[in-house]
Amino acid sequence: MAATVANLSFHSPFIHRISTTNPPPPPPQSIPTTRPPLSASLTSHSQTLNIPTTPVSVSVSTTSTNLRADFDHPDRLTSSPARWFSPVDAGSSRLHNSPLLLYLPGIGGSGFGLSLHHGRLGEMFDIWCLHIPASDRTPFPELVKMVESTVKSENYRSPERPIYLVGQSFGACLALAVAARNPQIDLILVLANSATSFDGSQLRPLIPVLEAMSKELDAGLGYILNMVPGIGMDSAVAPEISKFLTAMSSDLPGLSEVFSVETLVWKLRLLDSACSYTNSRLHAVKAQTLILSSGKDQLLPSKQEGERLHRLIPKSDIRTFDDSGHTLFMDQDFDLVTVLKGASFYRRTRKLDYVSDYLPPTDYEFRKARESHRFVEAAFAPVMLSTLEDGEIVKGLSGIPSEGPVIFVGYHMMLGLELAPLIARIYADRGILVRGIAHPLMFNKLKQGRMPDNSNYDTHRLMGAVPVSATNLFKLLKSKSHILLYPGGMREALHRKGEEYKLFWPEQSEFVRMAARFGAKIVPFGVVGEDDIGELVFDYDDQMKIPYLRRFIQEITEEATQLRSDIEGEVANQDVHLPVMSPKLPGRFYYLFGKPIDTQGRQEELRNREKAHELYLEVKSEVESCLSYLKDKRENDPYRSILSRLAYQLRNGLETEIPTFEL
Repeated sequence: MAATVANLSFHSPFIHRISTTNPPPPPPQSIPTTRPPLSASLTSHSQTLNIPTTPVSVSVSTTSTNLRADFDHPDRLTSSPARWFSPVDAGSSRLHNSPLLLYLPGIGGSGFGLSLHHGRLGEMFDIWCLHIPASDRTPFPELVKMVESTVKSENYRSPERPIYLVGQSFGACLALAVAARNPQIDLILVLANSATSFDGSQLRPLIPVLEAMSKELDAGLGYILNMVPGIGMDSAVAPEISKFLTAMSSDLPGLSEVFSVETLVWKLRLLDSACSYTNSRLHAVKAQTLILSSGKDQLLPSKQEGERLHRLIPKSDIRTFDDSGHTLFMDQDFDLVTVLKGASFYRRTRKLDYVSDYLPPTDYEFRKARESHRFVEAAFAPVMLSTLEDGEIVKGLSGIPSEGPVIFVGYHMMLGLELAPLIARIYADRGILVRGIAHPLMFNKLKQGRMPDNSNYDTHRLMGAVPVSATNLFKLLKSKSHILLYPGGMREALHRKGEEYKLFWPEQSEFVRMAARFGAKIVPFGVVGEDDIGELVFDYDDQMKIPYLRRFIQEITEEATQLRSDIEGEVANQDVHLPVMSPKLPGRFYYLFGKPIDTQGRQEELRNREKAHELYLEVKSEVESCLSYLKDKRENDPYRSILSRLAYQLRNGLETEIPTFEL
């Protein structure tokens, strides 16, 4: 058990008993204006719940309720009372205004199911975990009241911050039940393989069999399972019990040895009660919910259940992990923090702020994100050029300003194929994270329908994409960010035949005066290469001539937020569709970042609409110049074709940088 303790990094002994009563909230004068330290918080909370308050020692060696010590004596973990504990040191570094995260365990009840994630979660959340010992016989409705009491108390203490309920299996039922009873509280649910599907599992029919066994045998389950042939247990029963025990003790090895048959029966009955209780109240769940489903759950039909919950819960998103089993949080390849960030499920106030709530990717997250689009860089070998302050064009990205705010304004290639290499190379070569201004369909759908699932855009959100709005542009400029802006938007990225490299910008400036307000640098850029990878053969005009496809386009367009509905011209045509291209032998992508245009000191000048429009036209002209330069110079690139690039790499090594035209 010592190795288990070391791996859990269990630093803090702050634990307290949960009351089964539901007391009134504390008087207003007792509410602190800021959240107290964790030790004080738990002591105060125990007072709220009418629990005798005793000082909680921060010394591991002197705390009688220390779970670390209990690891060497599993029987203590099965008999001590239910309580909350914090797995993260109270003195650890945590973001300002971090929300509270309550972890609700699976049927094993140990509370250590998030042990692989404590380190990263502890930087973002105030974490409390619920421990329900094996000997506890509290009915499910009373457990719901226990958690509800904590939720109400903490919401009263910090009403502007959300409370996260992260539930695994049985814990997911607890989270849903609490949310159904408290629709007025700002809760965010994260549910992994919810046990609301228990009524359809293979375990439920085993309850009568095990009840009969519990009356005849009084021994540990490990002993009984080893004696299966001798006691005549059905060969189909033992494997199911074994799976259940594995799930119960996955985060706390060794506990199954001290579980009795009677305990197993109680746990199964508790699951059955939780399933029935929660399913009858799903209609009342209004909380923002992230559903996590495993594709290889051998205990519950979790994949199908996730889809069912997604249909029933209005404000829900779903992510499926095809290669994971029942205990998703204990999967070494699963990273809860990355999933929350990619799904835009981390916020510290009542409303998500895509700027202040955003957490940049770690080096590992960036590598994983880049790998998912690596084929674009490998196939099209992007050439990156930039322009210095004196107007000299150089290879590489040294001409890009290091200090923000900076707005990159450029041409949107077909289907946005230029995005991944652009953001990846700037981040890898210069350490600059570019925040893309993106269409709202990448974040929200107005209704369920035929649009792709939002999970397709998790990598974009992880790398900093924000939905287009004047407010978000203002906040990004104020925070001195590097911003990627495409004035041509969807109309440019979904252009028609013969329209490649044509700009579809609005007649009036949409960004110049705001850029000047913050003294931002504007970097015009162009990118070419789409005509070297395919030919557009079935565009929007072709599709609208076919009645079925016309209706399909109208349906999916209605699912997305409409932009520029108040302006005229071709740029206002924002119909969502998928052009069909005939592939070519891949050519190469070429990027040119023009000379930065500094607006510092020009705020008064650019308040004038005419002056702002002149600068807008100048930026547009510079983008067109970048496109013309690249189309002309690529004709002299001996490695424009993928065949010549492959031959070069075979001679010089696959990691060798491939040359291009002379500047």
